[in-house]
Amino acid sequence: MTMVDRGIGPGAAPMSLSLTPDLLGRLMPMFLWLDCRGRIRAMGPTLAKIIGADAIGAAFVQHFTLRRARGQGGYPEALGCSGRRLGLGLADHPAFNLRGTAIELPGAEGDPGSDMLVNLSFGIHLSEAVRFFGLTEADFAATDLAIELLFLAEAKSAVLGELQALTRRLEEARREAESEALSDPLTGLANRRAFDAALDRALKVWSRGGRSFALLHLDLDFFKQVNDTRGHAAGDAVLAAAAQRLSEETRRSDLVARVGGDEFMIILRGPVSVERVRGLCERLIDRLQAPIPFEGAECHVSASIGAVIANDGFAAETGGLDANRLRAVADSALYASKHAGRGRCTIASP
Repeated sequence: MTMVDRGIGPGAAPMSLSLTPDLLGRLMPMFLWLDCRGRIRAMGPTLAKIIGADAIGAAFVQHFTLRRARGQGGYPEALGCSGRRLGLGLADHPAFNLRGTAIELPGAEGDPGSDMLVNLSFGIHLSEAVRFFGLTEADFAATDLAIELLFLAEAKSAVLGELQALTRRLEEARREAESEALSDPLTGLANRRAFDAALDRALKVWSRGGRSFALLHLDLDFFKQVNDTRGHAAGDAVLAAAAQRLSEETRRSDLVARVGGDEFMIILRGPVSVERVRGLCERLIDRLQAPIPFEGAECHVSASIGAVIANDGFAAETGGLDANRLRAVADSALYASKHAGRGRCTIASP
């Protein structure tokens, strides 16, 4: 391949430069040399690795598709103007795009017209092409920044991966901290803070035309005797067992909270009725009266429950609903059950 330079400056003598395809391939590993009829005369070693060395002598259109040529239409017109920027596709691998620049060369002996030299490179698909075609640093020119760009992309990907992992860990830690802040450590139930927030939400839903709900205040009978005679470990076992039984008898949509030593509160979401509340209270009392095993013996407790139904009728007769009023009414109903002999439920009326 011989290239002619007209020299530098007026009157300068023309100069020529001859390069073999092997030498040209060292400078431009993805060059493409086409004759005037669009046949492949030679190509760089990297391009040969991609489309196969047997492509020499084949037609350009057999291995490439012309996707973009600024200012021209199709082949061969698109390759007919020196300095033309091109967008090519690989016929056998259409997912990959190539970009390049075409320049005219003096025609080879016996061939009319001009040959074309096209220097190609991968665009945004560089990293995918490297993996797909098994390319290495040796497949790029020493001055090509492709490998450096790949290293930067991989470093960026690694950093982003670490940042995403750190973000996930921080989010998990945040959720865990929130859960711990809203949970009772012994029973795993909601604590007083979580209960107060849930009660406020239930009241807001009701005030916007939502369903009614019931508030239950439950206290374990004879729990102090268990603590005094069997120790605090037995008391903790009783509380954990009671929490489990309360959770089993309520729905996932309801809220069970431990709000004190042996005190529990339940938000029973609607629709609710007196019959439904009474039936649930009776089941809870029956479950809690069942013996609780501890270290080869049994602990016996019962439960007293006070309940109030938060609905339009109650609000109308009491002048409105608010969290403090509901808690006070449920608390009064609980102590009415205690004074009536324990192990029973009292549903408050306005």
